[in-house]
Amino acid sequence: MNATELFKRLEGVQTIESVMALLGVDKEKAAYYLYRLRKQGYVKTKKRSDQTRIYNISFENKLKGTSYYEIINLHSPVKIAAPNVYNVYGKQPTIEETLIFAIKTKSVRTILASLGLFRKIEDWQGLYRLSKENRIERQVGALYDLSRLIMKKIKHMPDKFRHYALPKEYSPFEYTVSGLQSKDFQDIERTWRVYIPFNKDDMEAYRDFR
Repeated sequence: MNATELFKRLEGVQTIESVMALLGVDKEKAAYYLYRLRKQGYVKTKKRSDQTRIYNISFENKLKGTSYYEIINLHSPVKIAAPNVYNVYGKQPTIEETLIFAIKTKSVRTILASLGLFRKIEDWQGLYRLSKENRIERQVGALYDLSRLIMKKIKHMPDKFRHYALPKEYSPFEYTVSGLQSKDFQDIERTWRVYIPFNKDDMEAYRDFR
């Protein structure tokens, strides 16, 4: 059976048991067929909490698209399941692009998970440009200051970034997530005139993050 025929028969989400059933083969042969598809780039593998392997078999995998959520999960102790597929093809999304994406989702859990990305920021100039284009400089600044409180190894934000991103005294407050504000991080909120959608209890996942 060639790879194209295998792909047509197995496209979708599979387990080793479903592959065995679909192809009418034993476990060893099913694993071999999955290996062949993986070598062709069709397969991405994940593990459930019970250690069951899940095989996502799709043509998009062969295109080597990378999901923003995959990047966030790689660098965060807070894991998220993607509500939609946001694969980027043709290039690897940058950490800076991924952080902007996460903030723009206005999802509490996605933004919480994305705080780990601040440990990996290298292109501060690029991050400022993207945040300004999306009019979220203050949200980026507030979440950066929050990250400095809860994590080690956060690189220093350049003074130029901070100077241009800080609000004017008369700037109105803005929300990061509509309707949510913090009881515990009000100093940061006042500095950036941005409401933070988290409290100290939400930071527990980052307590031992290294």
